[in-house]
Amino acid sequence: MSEAASETSTSTVVKKAPLAPWLQTQLESLLAQRGHAWLLSGPSGLGQFDLAQALARAWLCEQPTPQGACGHCGSCHAVDVHTHADLCLLVPETLSLALGWPLDEKTQDELDSKKRKPSKEIKVDAAREAVSFTQFTRSRGTTKVVLVFPAERMNHITANTLLKTLEEPPGAVKFILATDAAHQLLPTIRSRCLGHTMLWPDFAQASAWLQQEAASAGEGEGSPKKGGRAAVPPEAADLQTLLVAAGGRPADALAWAQNSAPGEAARHWQDLPKAMARGDASVLADWSPAQVVDALQKLCHDVLAVRMGASPRFFNAKDLPEPVAGKPGSTPARVPGLYALASWSRELAVTARTVEHPYNAGLMLESLASRAQLALSSK
Repeated sequence: MSEAASETSTSTVVKKAPLAPWLQTQLESLLAQRGHAWLLSGPSGLGQFDLAQALARAWLCEQPTPQGACGHCGSCHAVDVHTHADLCLLVPETLSLALGWPLDEKTQDELDSKKRKPSKEIKVDAAREAVSFTQFTRSRGTTKVVLVFPAERMNHITANTLLKTLEEPPGAVKFILATDAAHQLLPTIRSRCLGHTMLWPDFAQASAWLQQEAASAGEGEGSPKKGGRAAVPPEAADLQTLLVAAGGRPADALAWAQNSAPGEAARHWQDLPKAMARGDASVLADWSPAQVVDALQKLCHDVLAVRMGASPRFFNAKDLPEPVAGKPGSTPARVPGLYALASWSRELAVTARTVEHPYNAGLMLESLASRAQLALSSK
């Protein structure tokens, strides 16, 4: 059997999940346009990385269609199993490990010997290797692709290393930069790319997709739960709670539903505001500091919104602390003051910039809960 036939015959081992409908529409639009460098930008949870992967896969496919890659050729299989020689993935080491993409031998040896921890930034050495990658002869097909995600994790030195090649790539080399924070990129990087702003799905479409994906994930877990009982499909109301909590970002909501039981996660979210009003840090125990700061920023936003007479965005009004969500015509004993809430919001924004530093997580969560209680009880 030839090498190509062998690759094709084994391609059925790895099945690529179909793109969400709103991502498929964007993929077809991008494939119909010309350009060697694209910048996919928008808030997190809209599928930048999924769209970037699908675009790279279609560019490298041996039998592409206007809808994307064929999914059956040897090239598609090589992309799916992370071994395609014409695809360079430029990501932080932490993300590479999480996704199962191989690291270079030197880096893997350093991490295995515990000489250092995996980097959360895109290192300049990796950018230099990407530049060298663009100068090699193609191993198959007519295109080579460099995918950078999250692009904002490039510091100035790393970005400048990539700049000249991004502007004038050698041969048929294409770049895809995907980011959650385009404003953090160097203007020179942004100016050398064609921009694409990620589209938001409407709530009904995102909710239907989330229900389908969560149900499929539950079925894919295989064996029934303990006691021989089959896995219970997630409730639509619980998934909608998570989608609202994620700000309407379906990828974030799906990751949340897959990492914990949707019903439990939804109840946890609904209990959060009143727990913070009591200063109860125990509800934060299962979250990382970054997740806690994000949740508290959403809580602060909603309390401020209700205080100004608007509707909450991330929580149900009945779940907010009683003084804020009091009945019309009544005067709560304590209404959080605008100055206290605005000060809390500014403090959370400052904390978010350094939340990934190696602080003592337990002490940090206690401090955040205490500060939340103070803000929610101040007049």
